[in-house]
Amino acid sequence: MPAPSPQPFDAAQDLKDAPRTGGRMRPRDAATLILTRGEGDRLEVLMGRRAAGHVFMAGKWVFPGGRVDRADGRAASATDPAGETRARLEAEVGPYRARALMLAAVRETFEETGLRLARAAPTASVAGPWREFRAGGALPDLAALSYVARAITPPGRSRRFDARFFRADALALLDDAPRPAADELEDVAWLRADDALTRDLAAITRFVLTAALEDRSDGLPFIRQVRGRHRIERL
Repeated sequence: MPAPSPQPFDAAQDLKDAPRTGGRMRPRDAATLILTRGEGDRLEVLMGRRAAGHVFMAGKWVFPGGRVDRADGRAASATDPAGETRARLEAEVGPYRARALMLAAVRETFEETGLRLARAAPTASVAGPWREFRAGGALPDLAALSYVARAITPPGRSRRFDARFFRADALALLDDAPRPAADELEDVAWLRADDALTRDLAAITRFVLTAALEDRSDGLPFIRQVRGRHRIERL
């Protein structure tokens, strides 16, 4: 079975996923990681179901990810970003923020699933959100990440993110099995791509899932709302 066919972006559903609450909020930098393993009819993606008590996307199946921490831009890594991904991101946000976004995707995935996209390294004692990751004897493998999409949450929502989505193969993981963080995800599972599309997904998750698996020769999708209407551009 080939990868799922590209899904049209459901703008009406996107507005239902995160209803307008009013107010003005600047979107915060965030990063998401789409981990895949296998190929063809065995292609699987790692997803987790958000806890029901969350204010944002409660109960939805999502990819691990979250907002960028101030410490991410200064965190060490085992490898540098690959050429195309590095060039695209740095053209958008510059070298420091590009690196911070990629490191945030790796860190958030570890915090939410226990999986480290990393290479073995001597243990190190560091302060802040990278403490547990580094204490486990690992350094992030940024070369394993591919930049696949960008999306900005529409204005007036309770949470707003300027999110970059990355993809990486599970072969780059140091760990074998996920262990969900109870305060973030109620369940984490490897799902066949077609099965994942049957789950309760946010519109943006559904769209990005298939976009991440398709040919990107015409550029990466960038979804945002302009003058009250959703727009899909190509980066």
